[in-house]
Amino acid sequence: MMVLKPGRRPGPSLTRDSILDAARHLFGERGFDATTIRDIAALADVDPAMVHHHFGSKDKLFTAALGAPIDPREHIEAVLTGPDDSMGERLLETMLAIWDSPIGIAGVALLRTSIQHEWGAKLLREFVLMRALTPIMQHLGLPEEEARWRTGLLATQISGVILMRFVIKLDPIATASRADLVAAMAPNVQRYLTGLLPVREF
Repeated sequence: MMVLKPGRRPGPSLTRDSILDAARHLFGERGFDATTIRDIAALADVDPAMVHHHFGSKDKLFTAALGAPIDPREHIEAVLTGPDDSMGERLLETMLAIWDSPIGIAGVALLRTSIQHEWGAKLLREFVLMRALTPIMQHLGLPEEEARWRTGLLATQISGVILMRFVIKLDPIATASRADLVAAMAPNVQRYLTGLLPVREF
């Protein structure tokens, strides 16, 4: 369990750090939805107004707590715009374009940090599911259990290509063009989104 020193933090930098520490602990322990700004403020021993002052909103605090270079929800609209039967292609194209950009360098650092710490892995899991994949499943209007199953399968594809291309740098995945990767992977990603899957009770 995280232990924070009692007493008010004397300066803005320490106050911000204590809020981030509290946010990482609570987001990792409870998840995004079950964590409130008031809870974070109480653990950090600050007024809730200070949380809003430093971070603006719970969404922005969550992104900052993870150290993520972007919020995936800012790019989800591009994935959702268009026919559902080509969503897999748009998802891969959008995701690879982000990771191939300078933002990807920060993303690689985030991945390496996250898998080394339990809180980081929990936050990254929450980040990927809540910020990126859950909005897609909500758009498709799937039953809850089916959405969870498809989300897990989809996550294996997305995380796998990111790991092989940007962290392990396995050729030819690391040096392939985005167009070639999208063409090769989109059918399977699309199947996890909307296609037929082996019979399973949801």
